[in-house]
Amino acid sequence: MSDKPKEITRLADYTPPAHLVETIHLDVHLDETETLVASRMTLRRNPDAPTNQRAVRLDGRELELVEIRLDGAPLSTAGYTLDSEHLTLPDAPERFTLEITTRIHPETNLSLEGLYRSRGLFCTQCEAEGFRKITFYPDRPDVMARFTVRLEAERVRYPVLLSNGNLIESGALENGRHFALWEDPHPKPAYLFALVAGNLSCHEGPFTTASGRPVTLQIWVEPENAERCAHALASLEKSMRWDEERFGREYDLDRYMIVAVNDFNSGAMENKGLNIFNAVYVLADPETATDSNYEDIESVIAHEYFHNWTGNRITCRDWFQLSLKEGLTIFRDQEFSADVGSRPVERIRDVQSLRAFQFPEDAGPTAHPVRPDSYMEINNFYTTTVYNKGAEVVRMLLTLLGKETFRRGMDLYFARHDGQAVTVEAFLDAMQTASGQDLGPFSRWYRQAGTPELTIRQQHDPDAEVLEITVMQQCRAHGQSEAGEPLVIPLAMALLDRDTRAPLPLILEGESPENAPLERVLEVTRPVVTYRFKNIPRPPLASLLRGFSAPVKLNSPLSNDDLALAWGADNDPFNRWDAGQQLAMRILVEGARALPDHPFATPDSFVAAFAATLTSPDLDPAMKSLAITLPGIGVLIEAMPEADPGALFTVRESLRRRLAHDCRDTLLALHAANLTPGPYRVSGEAIGKRTLKNFMLGLLLADPDNDLAARMAADQVRQADNMTDRMGGLVPLVHTGRPEAEELLAAMEHRWRDNPLAMDKWFSIQAMAPLPDTLARVQRLMSHPAYNPRNPNRIRALVGTYCRGNLVCFHDPSGSGYRFLTELIRDLDPHNPQIAANLVGALTRWRQFEPRRREAMRQAIDTIVTLPGLSRNSYEIASKSLA
Repeated sequence: MSDKPKEITRLADYTPPAHLVETIHLDVHLDETETLVASRMTLRRNPDAPTNQRAVRLDGRELELVEIRLDGAPLSTAGYTLDSEHLTLPDAPERFTLEITTRIHPETNLSLEGLYRSRGLFCTQCEAEGFRKITFYPDRPDVMARFTVRLEAERVRYPVLLSNGNLIESGALENGRHFALWEDPHPKPAYLFALVAGNLSCHEGPFTTASGRPVTLQIWVEPENAERCAHALASLEKSMRWDEERFGREYDLDRYMIVAVNDFNSGAMENKGLNIFNAVYVLADPETATDSNYEDIESVIAHEYFHNWTGNRITCRDWFQLSLKEGLTIFRDQEFSADVGSRPVERIRDVQSLRAFQFPEDAGPTAHPVRPDSYMEINNFYTTTVYNKGAEVVRMLLTLLGKETFRRGMDLYFARHDGQAVTVEAFLDAMQTASGQDLGPFSRWYRQAGTPELTIRQQHDPDAEVLEITVMQQCRAHGQSEAGEPLVIPLAMALLDRDTRAPLPLILEGESPENAPLERVLEVTRPVVTYRFKNIPRPPLASLLRGFSAPVKLNSPLSNDDLALAWGADNDPFNRWDAGQQLAMRILVEGARALPDHPFATPDSFVAAFAATLTSPDLDPAMKSLAITLPGIGVLIEAMPEADPGALFTVRESLRRRLAHDCRDTLLALHAANLTPGPYRVSGEAIGKRTLKNFMLGLLLADPDNDLAARMAADQVRQADNMTDRMGGLVPLVHTGRPEAEELLAAMEHRWRDNPLAMDKWFSIQAMAPLPDTLARVQRLMSHPAYNPRNPNRIRALVGTYCRGNLVCFHDPSGSGYRFLTELIRDLDPHNPQIAANLVGALTRWRQFEPRRREAMRQAIDTIVTLPGLSRNSYEIASKSLA
């Protein structure tokens, strides 16, 4: 493996840039095969850089250098050095102008980084290091410059020319070309640069900021999609108003633009004033978008807009600080969704995602702190740890400091650092100043990997009427023999009377009983700490980690009977949901471990608790759907040492069949009660009803003898006026192998063969089916006329769904799924290393599985690591998993 990429970038090696760019003017002459980019930069020596750093080092990759001038004078090849990654001038004046012309080839850029051409559109993606594929530049986030951009292209083919900032001038040129001049008054790093050119239609609306300044909002899409932007525009308006009210942040340019493109490696990008989005997070109508699509559009548009302040106006000093913008902004978009929707539902969904993706990442060989200390390829660190765990760290600050103090800290952070590239310490220092609290110990959350585990012990003394709760914390990352330093963990808790279900006053020894709280946050800071609560005459039901107050695993002392009681009685919505999850998980994991010697038998007590939750009058439809959803296979795998996905699937389906059979009448009644007659509406109430109705239908179909449910599902697909209900009937029919499924799949293909987003759903439904022939079907579908092996959405919909989502079929004990993925990486990695590296992640947790699968997965990774010319993206993920 001596030829494999091994260069490591380390946080400890950070040095300030030797030179800063004050202004940059780009003149981009767009052409499919040969685009010319002329840049004119004003640079000056950085007074904070080491004095011995005098060379001007510019990043550049896959660029053809045409000309370079220093202060107007051409430079000969003796005046600079050029290699595959850098253009270097050995010395330069204190202040100077550098003019560079490069030639690039957008048509053949299949990596979708830098400037590329997609479906007739020129488009850019510069985060994290794509700008260096456009022109030579110090491509690092701590170099912030004011950009002026002139675009020129054929007027007929590319009538719309967009870039960051405000439009200064536009007009016609000779030879059928035209130009547009854009100016961004705010300094920004190169990763926030964007341009788009093509034949686009605009869905536009006005917005007036809180201070009365008018802003034009524009959604740019391909002409045939112009009628599918209303929800996106409404989501943008809602998020802008929310940020003014919740965080006091106003927008700062004359216009805010979003462009939807079909070929995009990620979900969206927050380029200053010109967000470039994957079309799936913009386009929506009832015919082709599900309720989840509508909710995702609202959330992602809010996320990218919130970056205007947490990411753009204040950005990262270096890429190790990525969570400073992403974790903080994820927290902000979660709070937005909670405020405009249901806070309990949003919290549960956030935790579901954390447990399904981030906890496994924390427990595996690619585990890293929220702020990593090294990387080989920065694109590999756009992870759930940086994003979602980073958001949880910010949320803990809110919990510990309180809402008012947290807001003061945010205001101070914005006031101190507007227009700067900063570190995590800058954020923590603002919070520390606002609160007067020492956050030094709390900062360990940013530098320690692994998911902390809290073990709880309870002891009740009936004579003294004292409840003693001992909390033990431990955090050990993958490969570590010793636990890390103790963390500051906010443990929200209450004690419930077992008979009345009412919360009890929480009086710690030494405290007065007057005004005792019914809920409190214990600040756990030591490896072991004991709390003694008085005036507790009988053993209560402990409600711990309420609202999931910290991203930890809780080893609870609750028995199965306690969990069943909490499932029906806890007054904290999260803990009520979680009690059902923990109870189901215990039953399913124990059942899977006992196979094949002991056939799985569903406990009657679980069926009774499930039925009681089904009929609970105090749960709205959305919460009821969550409360009765069984843990997914991925979560169960994490709870089962030497996991056997097949055994887990067997017992889970057995439990679903029992519930479907025993609760049939109740399921049918709930299905009927949650029908939503009339036109499709996007509202919390309507979405909740559709969710519960379709959940009932899917569970009824788990009973193979329920032909009525199959007829109901098929009729729903044929008669539905919206994609949510079509998918609600079609998915369970396909996944249970019902004969009606093939006819309905064919009808869907015929109706939406020309709609990319609908066809993505068509591919993913089939790739997710837990059936013996699914891999063969996936392989056939890769030859389907609608499958494009260069389109990231299509790759994710078909092979990504199979490899990352269909854990039963991908982990077939024969190893066929692993061999399929290995061959896929061989073909995909040379063209799109980002997507390839993401798929390699399906193999990294090989140590978690039983021996046969474990060995087959390890062999697959061995093969991938030794592939000739493997990208550093894929190599880093694969090689780390073998460490």
